[in-house]
Amino acid sequence: MTNAHRHPAAKARSLASVVVFLLAMLTLSACGTTGLDRFLGSGENRAARLADDGQHNEAASQYIALASNAVDAERYRLTLLAVEQWLDAGDVSRARIILRTVPRPAAGPLVVIWNTNSAALSLYRGEPDDALMVLEPMSRQSLPLRDRLRVEALRADAWIQKRDPARAVELMTQRETWLDTRRSIEQNRNRLWQGLLFSNPQVLRAAAELALNDQARGWLTLGSLATTTGQQGIGWNNGIARWREAYQDHPALMILGDRQIPDQELLDYPRQVALLLPLSGQSAAAGRAIQNGFLGAYFMTASVLDERQTVRIYDVNSEGGASAAYQAAVADGAEFVVGPLMKNSVTELANDILVPVPVLTLNYLPEDTLAPPGLYQFALAPEDEAAAAAVRALGDGYTRAVALVPNNDWGRRVLRSFATEFEGLGGTLLDYRSYTPDKQDFSSDIESLMGLTGSVRRYQRMRANIGGSLQFDPRRRQDAEFIFLAAAAEPARLLKSQLKFHYSGDLPAYSTSSVNSLDGRSNADLNGIMFADTPWLIDPQPWIRYLPDVYAKHWPEERRLGRLHAMGYDAYNLIAALFASRGGDMMELDGATGGLFLDQRGRVHRRLAWAQFQRGQAIALPDQEDTGGPIQDVTHDGEPVMPDAADEAPWDTALQEL
Repeated sequence: MTNAHRHPAAKARSLASVVVFLLAMLTLSACGTTGLDRFLGSGENRAARLADDGQHNEAASQYIALASNAVDAERYRLTLLAVEQWLDAGDVSRARIILRTVPRPAAGPLVVIWNTNSAALSLYRGEPDDALMVLEPMSRQSLPLRDRLRVEALRADAWIQKRDPARAVELMTQRETWLDTRRSIEQNRNRLWQGLLFSNPQVLRAAAELALNDQARGWLTLGSLATTTGQQGIGWNNGIARWREAYQDHPALMILGDRQIPDQELLDYPRQVALLLPLSGQSAAAGRAIQNGFLGAYFMTASVLDERQTVRIYDVNSEGGASAAYQAAVADGAEFVVGPLMKNSVTELANDILVPVPVLTLNYLPEDTLAPPGLYQFALAPEDEAAAAAVRALGDGYTRAVALVPNNDWGRRVLRSFATEFEGLGGTLLDYRSYTPDKQDFSSDIESLMGLTGSVRRYQRMRANIGGSLQFDPRRRQDAEFIFLAAAAEPARLLKSQLKFHYSGDLPAYSTSSVNSLDGRSNADLNGIMFADTPWLIDPQPWIRYLPDVYAKHWPEERRLGRLHAMGYDAYNLIAALFASRGGDMMELDGATGGLFLDQRGRVHRRLAWAQFQRGQAIALPDQEDTGGPIQDVTHDGEPVMPDAADEAPWDTALQEL
């Protein structure tokens, strides 16, 4: 998880993911170009315009090209401007390397640029005090406007990182008084807003209570609302309506824009909600994990609702089954029901009721079962993850696949989902094999799938014909571009190692969240495997990034059930969205389990986040449009680990029914 004391740009992600974030939020020098800059040479003028437009990589390339044709101090000045732009683009590695080529100036105008670049690098390292040691003395100096603007923006970054958002608001408010165009003012407010979004909501709330003026209080209150709700759901819709009434002339209205005014129906929500879960019996652990996630979202939202909302919880097993629990909830006044969880309970409910009160089940009905009106379905379905693997591989440019899946119902389901999605989008599944998960030697399955058996037979025929020994290196099939590897972590450790042994370790491997076991063991033997999973676990959005650690601290026994915490969190936020839709289209939600959208059958599906095992760790991958190509298998280091008896379920034996 991200350390709240670090600079937002210094999140513990892959560099490519940092680039994605910074392209959206960093405009530190974009609004600092003076009129004098416009009369510089055409090449530098173009670089300044690119920086103004937020095209920081392109601006850096322009500056470094100009530097290559310059000499002495001018060469250093242009190089420092290129470093500045690479920092704004998030290319920290290149910025650091290039900065080392510039001698630290002892005096003159280059000192300011060198120092601000150095301070920015300190912020990327999560060292705000080091940055402020450089920036605070500069803030008391007489500086050109361009440099003054950059110093103040970096100071604000540092105070955000030091958990003092009120100081950042003060600095950015003062900075705005030095700007004279609508665009530069809007960029300044956006810059402040992005910093607030990466602050802890409790810190923002405390700062708002101590704020001495309405403008600062408005920024901090709005930031707290946004970081609490993720700018979505009933908490956001109701909170933003109340905030607008309280701060009718606030500068942050420029950030919100008319598009953020919620329609009246989006302000409506059920005042009493029932949660039906198995809180006793074999599935109690799963039920409790979802309950904890659900209540976490409820308490985050309840404080900003216009009217009180009540949640009543029912143990499905104690109530005598799903139908009985549902009837009890309706009799108690529930306006919306969430649950049950287990497949058999969902089927029972769908068959026994006419759904007078809408219900969101936490599992899917069987494919051949038609859901009654008013019954919505939400599940952490491995089919969604398999389909996501097909889409990801095609987006990476691969169109020919082979697959290895377990020889069980779960394996058949994910294979069917992968093949349907992959071939429906134009790919070709060349072949597949089903393996027995509790084996330790998968050689025959791999050799057959990868065409190695035929290669050996050809060698044997040639040797028999020639009558002597031959040098022989088996060759795998060459038509396959990647492998869909559906496996739990323990068999996957062996499969990955044995694929390498059988001349197939160079094939990119895509998998589902089942490969990410959360068992605390090293994942070095899984290096290179890419997999779909919930953002909660691998790449949490700013508004939930601190929650997984909170849950792990308070419920350490549920460490492996983080996906169910995320599911409960999303289930609560789905209530208002489905309640407002009244059976129509639902706006997509940026959920803890993925991007959530509703299909015509009433099923909520997920758009997953992606990660790759690198050096034994699960590292978040950027969206495909930001990578420019497939992610490579960075290392095959690691020692084989002999597994215990393999588990057919994707995560935990207690969840096999899910």
